[in-house]
Amino acid sequence: MSFARRSGLRIKWVSAAVVAVAAQLAPTLPAHALTLISEEEARRPGVAAPAPLDLRGVTRGPTITVVSPVESAPAKSPLALKVQFAAHGGSNIDVASVKVTYLKSPAIDLTERLKPFISAGGIELNQADVAAGRHVVRIDLKDAQGRRSSSIVNFSVAP
Repeated sequence: MSFARRSGLRIKWVSAAVVAVAAQLAPTLPAHALTLISEEEARRPGVAAPAPLDLRGVTRGPTITVVSPVESAPAKSPLALKVQFAAHGGSNIDVASVKVTYLKSPAIDLTERLKPFISAGGIELNQADVAAGRHVVRIDLKDAQGRRSSSIVNFSVAP
């Protein structure tokens, strides 16, 4: 057997062993949370009152339902951010139209941070690192027919 062939077999065996060990350790390794709202961002002054939601019209825009975090009880960070979207009248959610804004002065656009977790079904981020305090976030979106919806999400995070 040639040296090159023996070396190739040895490398394959070592690679397989490394993969096997990594697979065993993976469940014990901590998953890193995405920093959704940093300490510095949370310290910025809040807006006096969120802008009123101006949604007029006869047609019904998509429904935005916040599953978690719940407003009634302070959450612990990292928290699960789960929001469901539902289009009406046979339409679909326009995923490119989803915009998430942290209502501070100046406002902070969270959309790019959340983009990998946004789908037509909603937003699903299992581990969002959020600074302690009271937070107000606005979610805006449209359906494929251009009907708009907005929702203000209020929640707090315990220190």
